[in-house]
Amino acid sequence: MKNNSRYVLFFILPAILMLLIFVVYPVARTVILSFLDSDGQFVGFKNYSKVISSREVFDPAGFSRGFPLGALVHNLLWIAIHLPLTIILGLSLSVLLKNVKGGSFIKSIIFLGMVMPMIVGGVMINFIFDRNLGIVNGVLSLFGVQGKTWTAHPDTALLSLIFGSVWLWTGFSVVLYSAGLETIPKDYYEAAQLDGASSWKIFTKITVPLLRPITVVVTTMTLLWELKVFDIVYVATMGGPGGASNVLALQMYTYAFRAFDFNRSAVVAVILTLSTLAVSLSLVRSVRDEQP
Repeated sequence: MKNNSRYVLFFILPAILMLLIFVVYPVARTVILSFLDSDGQFVGFKNYSKVISSREVFDPAGFSRGFPLGALVHNLLWIAIHLPLTIILGLSLSVLLKNVKGGSFIKSIIFLGMVMPMIVGGVMINFIFDRNLGIVNGVLSLFGVQGKTWTAHPDTALLSLIFGSVWLWTGFSVVLYSAGLETIPKDYYEAAQLDGASSWKIFTKITVPLLRPITVVVTTMTLLWELKVFDIVYVATMGGPGGASNVLALQMYTYAFRAFDFNRSAVVAVILTLSTLAVSLSLVRSVRDEQP
């Protein structure tokens, strides 16, 4: 047993070293950096106070003036709009396409948005909402509505990115919900139909409850992506115009590589890390508590 333990330790030691070097140390260093000033002096939560009260992160005046509202509020808006749309569309499409001829082909087309690199997705969002080339303005013109470059205006830039990202992310939820539907025994549906249950009753009383674990996974992964969304915003608008589409991950990048303020950048990184951990732990715990 001792010899076996030595062999096991020999094989896992490289993985442990890699974990310590590339995960544990950077996280610890980032946390320490967030409590220091540019001279390396300990300042407590002073950096956190500066970041949270800065207009780039939270701008209360924006609620009366309009965008920008601050990167933190923009992330919350992203979650409030993008998350329910992703869940509703993913569940609806997977149910509708389950028994449709050619449904698998349609699902594969929907999933293309997920396979596509998000940087390419950001470029495509720019084209979709472009004044002259965009499909959005093309549709609006049919109804006599004069279009504009939606990502270039403060009042519509963030919403354009959010709705554009719904197209990119819905494929993820469609695939998971489709896989979850295959695990539900057909006997449940047949018994409900024999009892005279309507399609809506079957959907709300059988499909939705039994897909709750899938919903938790979709919610968790989507929330994590929404909290750390960066590439789409960076490519499409660079957080503009005037910070109207700025988000926390982009603000972290701006602090670090434009203002060269690595202490404030570390603060944003810590906030994002704690937010993602809180979301993950709470949702996983809710599923575990429901299990018998």
